[in-house]
Amino acid sequence: MSDTPTPPATAREWHLLSRPVGWPEPENFALVEAEVRTPGEGQVLVRNEYLSVDPYMRGRMSAAKSYVAPYELGKAMQGGAVGEVVASNAEGISVGDHVLHFLGWREYAVVDAKSAVKVDPQAAPLSAYLGVLGMTGLTAYAGLLRTASFKEGDSVFVSGAAGAVGSQVGQIAKLKGASRVIGSAGSDEKVKLLTEEYGFDAAFNYKNGPVSEQLRAAAPDGVDVYFDNVGGDHLEAAIGSLNRDGRIAVCGAISVYNNTEPAPGPRNLARLIQTRGRIEGFLVGDHYDLQPQFVQEVGAWVRSGELKYRETVVEGIENNLEAFLGVLRGDNTGKMIVKL
Repeated sequence: MSDTPTPPATAREWHLLSRPVGWPEPENFALVEAEVRTPGEGQVLVRNEYLSVDPYMRGRMSAAKSYVAPYELGKAMQGGAVGEVVASNAEGISVGDHVLHFLGWREYAVVDAKSAVKVDPQAAPLSAYLGVLGMTGLTAYAGLLRTASFKEGDSVFVSGAAGAVGSQVGQIAKLKGASRVIGSAGSDEKVKLLTEEYGFDAAFNYKNGPVSEQLRAAAPDGVDVYFDNVGGDHLEAAIGSLNRDGRIAVCGAISVYNNTEPAPGPRNLARLIQTRGRIEGFLVGDHYDLQPQFVQEVGAWVRSGELKYRETVVEGIENNLEAFLGVLRGDNTGKMIVKL
């Protein structure tokens, strides 16, 4: 394609200089100029158009052993990204194609073709492949339907419900016949969004009073499924309101990511004995077999307008770090995206 721009000799990328202790600080990071390499055998060069920033990235900034390798000091960080192929040395991917990959936090990326997924900008906006139709959306889908074994008629509670994952969990539950969907969020504005735009039956601002009391008022008949994005007092409250054979899917615990001391665990775990409840953690990476089914089902809901999503868009790679810190503060409504 003649209108594909020639790649520059150098481009910018974010490096991790030191490991944050507690809240990440700007001096832990640097925006540097790096050489734009020519793709080797089986590789493509991608001009990134949208970058994803997500809470899990905070874990990769520490050296602690986790489910995904820590970021290396002095090297470019990684994350979801979608962009246009500007040079290809791989079969099956041509210049002008758009791909989803995991070498974000940079303007240009040399990507192994086998780890890139072609996406169709005609079927959905490119940014949607980082959120509602991407890893975020699959997290909501797999966690609710597989890990929490959701079934029609269940009452569902979602914490962090105005976030990218939580808002999708609540809507999928409604679309699949939940009897009641309750969400918690951190502002009155987000609470309004949950009930007025996303169709939640009830929602509350967790800053307005004890979570356990607000949840009991919002779900007088208890909850069958709790989708946990927050941990802490939310998890304890959910255990307190769990019905017989209730299920809890643990997706994240953003309330404790920057703690330097371990957070106290729920004090009422013994209640799982009488409710025969179960708590199960999950990682989206274990559920990629659901991807085709997910894209087909959720893609149709997105196109029909039955499933709504919001994005908070920050412009410019120089603002990538600030966008990430914004996610940790809860500044975003829906998926936080960086547009290059």
